[in-house]
Amino acid sequence: MEGGNSPNLQLQQLPLATAAVSVQPHTDSFSYKENLIGALLAIFGHLVISIALNLQKYSHIRLAGSKDLRAYFRTKTWWCGLFLLMLGELGVFSSYAFAPLSLIVPLSAVSVIASAIIGIIFIKEKWKPKDFLRRYVLSFVGCGLAIVGTYLLITFGPNSHEKMTGENITRHLVSWPFLLYMLVEIIVFCLLLYFYKERNMNYIVVILLLVALLGSMTAVTVKAVAGMIVVSIQGNLQLDYPIFYIMLVCMIATAIFQATFLAQASQLYDSSQIASIGYILSTTVAITAGATFYLDFTGEDVLHICMFALGCLIAFLGVFLITRNRKKSVPFEPYISMDAMPGMQNMHDKGIAVQPDLKASFSYGALENNDTMPEIYTPATLPIVQEQHGSKGVSAPPYRVLEHSKKE
Repeated sequence: MEGGNSPNLQLQQLPLATAAVSVQPHTDSFSYKENLIGALLAIFGHLVISIALNLQKYSHIRLAGSKDLRAYFRTKTWWCGLFLLMLGELGVFSSYAFAPLSLIVPLSAVSVIASAIIGIIFIKEKWKPKDFLRRYVLSFVGCGLAIVGTYLLITFGPNSHEKMTGENITRHLVSWPFLLYMLVEIIVFCLLLYFYKERNMNYIVVILLLVALLGSMTAVTVKAVAGMIVVSIQGNLQLDYPIFYIMLVCMIATAIFQATFLAQASQLYDSSQIASIGYILSTTVAITAGATFYLDFTGEDVLHICMFALGCLIAFLGVFLITRNRKKSVPFEPYISMDAMPGMQNMHDKGIAVQPDLKASFSYGALENNDTMPEIYTPATLPIVQEQHGSKGVSAPPYRVLEHSKKE
């Protein structure tokens, strides 16, 4: 009897064992599929955003170089760029719902690569082949390194997937690793803000560190909001949880303050410096926040983590080389109104001072933008001060030149 029952027991246990083994590969393949979908959405979004920004800039340049008196928002080119910008932002926003945060954030290097390529394609000047390669060799090398780094990021990126439900997000929010991380981030942010506002330490690293700290919270909240929306669309409603609206408010607030600090940085520094340093700092801080809040690297082996870190370093180097190749700025040259000097011809036309040409040329690439550089200022006629002296024998100088510093 025992011998007759043993084959039946083996036959009954065989399907159960087979079913248990077949579940895990299906889950892994599905999670890798989600990674691929999220990565493709992020790449598509950043590519479209780069095209949209350059298209809007092209619209401004055409209006500035023509006699058309229309406003920029009355042109079809600008509206087309706005539509593409919204489409790209929607693609990036949707990518956070599919792939881990630490995988999506470094893919913003695609926008830098696209801006560099678009800037090279729309060059106004005609270069000889030797001069062209010599001038843009860093851009080509940087694009190649950034593409290699992006490939490594997608291949060896974290593969942790969790449904963004209200319970899961609340559990992560009150976990001690994230609370400790938030405490350190708040202290660092307050110190940087104190040195920036009170001590006038307006260094580019200080400003972009403020942007990176705010951007990490923006990325965390964006993933939570996007994930809860996707889960709600799939049938499990999550919009009635208070944590959804808390994350939504934090996302909007941090994005607004982040844009404010970026605008202040763009008034002081070149856009290419902001693009390279900002990408490195924001990516590093956002990956740290994703690993702390969403536990992106839990269960990953050391090889995958090392290859992912190598991909980040290669992408950083590529972005740095791309933004390194930028046009030299034209320094500000103050001038004196010649009519203030005795014996000189009047150089005024209808009461308006004739100003020298700064030769600040426009270009189409977003990374070649020189119109926000601190070295280029609007020229102004230096004030003339007539000095009165008590002694009649000493004649007063006809004019005095006041120093014009960058801070003024």
